[in-house]
Amino acid sequence: MPLLYYWRSDNYQRDRSFGFGFHLNQNSPAMATASPGDSLWAFTRSATGRYVLAAELVVRAVTRNPRNYRYGAWRIWGDLERSRYFDADLGPNAEPLIRALGIRASGAHLGQSFQGGAAVRRVSEAAHQTIAEFAREIPTLPTAAIYPEDEFEARLVHDQPVRPLVVRENRAQYGVRQRYLYESVDVQRARRNVEALQQLYGGLCQICRYDPQQVYGHRLCHGHHVQWLSRGGADEVDNMVLVCPNHHAAIHRDDAIFDFSDRAFSFSNGLREVLALDRHLPAA
Repeated sequence: MPLLYYWRSDNYQRDRSFGFGFHLNQNSPAMATASPGDSLWAFTRSATGRYVLAAELVVRAVTRNPRNYRYGAWRIWGDLERSRYFDADLGPNAEPLIRALGIRASGAHLGQSFQGGAAVRRVSEAAHQTIAEFAREIPTLPTAAIYPEDEFEARLVHDQPVRPLVVRENRAQYGVRQRYLYESVDVQRARRNVEALQQLYGGLCQICRYDPQQVYGHRLCHGHHVQWLSRGGADEVDNMVLVCPNHHAAIHRDDAIFDFSDRAFSFSNGLREVLALDRHLPAA
C-alpha cells in the first residue's frame, strides 16, 4: 500500500547536508503495510514555509529493527535505483494536493496533523497516482548520494587504504561528508568492536561458519555494520555481525537487507540467509 510521510524540515535539511539514507525508520504501524514496489512519498516544509514534496522511496523491503530502537520499530529500505529525492527549494506548493487526498489533516498547519504514530499515513492507489502526476515535473537532486560502505568500513575498521570514492557526489558536498563520516566515529572503538566479535565467535563467519583460522592460521572475517554507518547506523557491537570476506562482499555488492525479526539477510535474487551463529544481537 502506498504511504505518505511528513519529513520534518530540520531533519530534511540535516540529511540533505550529510547524505540521504534511502531508507526510513518509524514506529507507525502503517509502515508494515507497504510491499515491495510501493511508493513512500515524503513531504517537508521549505525555507519559505511552503509544504513541498521531498522524496519518493520505492520500497524494496520492510523489516523490523531491534527492540527499543530509537528511530522506530520498522524500517523501509528504498530501492537505490528507483528512489528519488526532490529539490525542496524548487518544488511547487503541495499543501492543496495533500489536503485533497482524503487524509485526515485538520491541523491549522499541515505538519501538525502528521505527528507521532500518524507521521506515516496509508493512501489509496488513486491518491498515489495523483501524487505521481503532481511530481512529474519537480526537479530532483542529482547528487543525492550514499557512500560506498565497503570502502568506508575498509578504511575505518580494517585500516586498509582505499580510494575516497563517493556515489553521485559533488566536490563541495564531499568535503563536508568526508569530515562527518571520518571524524565523528571513534576508530579505535570501531576496531575494538570487531575484535570483540572475533573473540565471541572464535573468528567464524556468523552466516556460514567458515573458519579461516583453521585453514590459513589467521582470523580473516570482517565486522559488518547491519545498518550502514554511511546511512546513519550506530557504531556499536549490537549493530554489527562477523562475516567472511565472501559474504561481506556479497552483502555490499547486493545491498542485502537484514531483518532483525528472523536474523536473516535477503538478497535481490531471492536468496535468504539466516545467521547460523548469533549470541549478541538485540531482539526485534
